Order: sequence, then C-alpha cells, then structure tokens
Amino acid sequence: MANKPLYVISIVSEMLELHPQTLRQYERMGLVTPSRTVGNTRLYSDEDIERLKFIMTLSKDMGVNLAGVEIILNMREQIETLHAQLDGMKEYIRQRLGEEMKAKEAEKALVPSPPKEIIKVRIEKG
Repeated sequence: MANKPLYVISIVSEMLELHPQTLRQYERMGLVTPSRTVGNTRLYSDEDIERLKFIMTLSKDMGVNLAGVEIILNMREQIETLHAQLDGMKEYIRQRLGEEMKAKEAEKALVPSPPKEIIKVRIEKG
C-alpha cells in the first residue's frame, strides 16, 4: 500500500535531508498533503515520499522555483486524469467494436438468429 501513512515528520526529514520547516512549508503551499492522526500528528506515506523526492528534483536539481513546482505538479495530475479518461474511452470503443463484430458475424450466419425483440401485431378485421 503506497498510500498508507507510515512516517512522522522527523523521520521524513531525516530520510530526505530536509528541514521539518521545509516540509511544513510544502504542506502550507499544498504541494504535499500528509495524513493526520487524531492528535494532529503528520503522517507521510510512501506516495508522499515519492512526491517529495520529485519536488526536490525539480527545485534543487533543476532550479525550478516553488511556484513552478506547483504548476508542474498540477499539470502532472491533469495529465494522469486525461490518461485515465483516455483509457476509459479506449475500453468503451473496444467493447462497442466487439459488439458490432458479433452483430456482423450473426448477419453472415447461414441460419439467422431470431430477433431479440418480438413485436406483436394485432390485425383487426373489419
């Protein structure tokens, strides 16, 4: 479970060699959102740690300021959402194509399948 909260701020601070105040600043900016215990203690998940590593890569290694980091993270989330929507559309298209292929196969059959719906017609004499 990558999103299970496991680490308190002091451990994350040591793991990433970041000052706890920096982690608090990232949280205030909305760059990372650790879980909270009933006592309001911050708990970071493995997913949070990966996100923090990405933030550090952008800011320290690539020289992106925190406003730029925020924009990049937002764009990254939008891209992930679009990918999920695209995957859903692909699956929908595959299903529809499969249904159409089955219908065409049924039309080609030597003995056609009976209609799915039977329509009753009443003829009045008169």
